[in-house]
Amino acid sequence: MKLKTPYYLVDERKLLRNLKIIKRVKDSSGAKSVLALKCFSTWSVFGLMRKYMDGTTASSPYEARLGYEKFGKEVHAYSVAYSREDISQAARFADKIIFNSISQLKKFSRDVRGADIGLRLNPGVSYSHFELADPACEYSRLGVTDKKAVLKILPLIKGVMFHFNCENDNFKNFSSNLDLISGVYGQSLCRLEWVSLGGGIYFTKQGYPLEKFCKKLKSFSRRFKVQVYLEPGESAITESAQLVTSVLDIVRNRKDIAIVDASTEAHMLDLLVYRIKAKIKDAQGGKFKYIIAGRSCLAGDVFGAYNFKAPLKVGGIIKFSDAAGYTMVKKNWFNGIEMPAIAIKRLNGKIDIVRKFGYDDFVNSL
Repeated sequence: MKLKTPYYLVDERKLLRNLKIIKRVKDSSGAKSVLALKCFSTWSVFGLMRKYMDGTTASSPYEARLGYEKFGKEVHAYSVAYSREDISQAARFADKIIFNSISQLKKFSRDVRGADIGLRLNPGVSYSHFELADPACEYSRLGVTDKKAVLKILPLIKGVMFHFNCENDNFKNFSSNLDLISGVYGQSLCRLEWVSLGGGIYFTKQGYPLEKFCKKLKSFSRRFKVQVYLEPGESAITESAQLVTSVLDIVRNRKDIAIVDASTEAHMLDLLVYRIKAKIKDAQGGKFKYIIAGRSCLAGDVFGAYNFKAPLKVGGIIKFSDAAGYTMVKKNWFNGIEMPAIAIKRLNGKIDIVRKFGYDDFVNSL
């Protein structure tokens, strides 16, 4: 099937690889996994994902409702700050509601009596390649740092969350930080029912020591007699999707620049936020050098520089790989550029176009 570019293509077969690893971790360690909807909310593949995962975790009432209606199973909700309306909405859908501060916990705990109440703690240690995403950065607002204050409110909560990783593929770092958390918070952890270790642990990466990881999780769970939760986002969907584009023009300014019918600003915003280049398989080691750029008016709308094995031509296809996480949830209408359709390649090889966007979507978004 020939699809009109640009479009995101999610491949269920590639997605299944990650899901099987997630299930393996649960079977071996007992740790449950809930999908981080802030990273990936494309609910057209939830039918497959719910077979391997235990639910979803939300950062807003809308995400909580989406998880409840489209995924089912457990729904966890966490927000840096809730309004009273947020709490009212989240309480309708969430099984667990996690507060970011003790002040909000005290303010709203009576309004969510039907849910398990949790609190986010900031252990002061973290792993991140980017300061922007470091949850333990200086003056971080993310989680409670006062350990003595936590002891005082333990009767109000059933669990805690430590979200201290961002794309952490270093097991030794994770292990040592978990040991630190165990030592510092042990007096509190043994009085709880569950502990979420958050997301950002890249345990589906090829070569990650899964057996050691599972053993570590199981030991932690047994020591404190708690149910452990993981909140995989990227780890659940890594390498499972592409952004497929076409070359619209090739211009030259000392270097050849191929302009495609998509945009980093509008369709892969994390590339700009974190100053990283898009991934293109088979675009290394060739002698034909191109800068691949987006079609928006933003001067920095650039996917990266690549070495192709053959010259690019107008009308040719360029596929950006690993394009599932933080793309479809962040896409926007900058410059009024046509938004990519969303297509799913099912396990049987059939391609379903599950969403197209047009002028009415652009107008209604404003």
